[in-house]
Amino acid sequence: MKLVTLFIALIFVSIVAANTCGGNCPSNDCTSSCPCGTSKNDVSISEYCSRYSDWSQSCCECIAQHESGGNANAANYNTNGSYDVGLYQINDVNWDQCNGGKAPCNPSDNTKCAHMVWGWGGNTWKLWSTCGACGCCSSH
Repeated sequence: MKLVTLFIALIFVSIVAANTCGGNCPSNDCTSSCPCGTSKNDVSISEYCSRYSDWSQSCCECIAQHESGGNANAANYNTNGSYDVGLYQINDVNWDQCNGGKAPCNPSDNTKCAHMVWGWGGNTWKLWSTCGACGCCSSH
């Protein structure tokens, strides 16, 4: 009986770990796929925001903080079946155009993609759902 209980507990733990991608998918809704792996990669948001001078540093930092908390390996599985990944939670519909079709998990690649998405939004943050919380929807 103890062996069966242990086996069931191990299965449960492995299912939970897969759904959270080792903590990279805090919403617990990721499928068995973890696009950016299962280990966290906390980075300095301000370092990556400062790579571009044409966008608001404060808005950039607020958006990234709200999107990923600074975890470059953050992932979110959306109800429409798409994934958001990285510092700025870049949606997979953008991966072809900004990163050759690969998940932009590397924070440099993710920042490059974010800058492109920012540009596609008219040099504003309006394409991020967190722009309202940051007061940055129409800001450069």
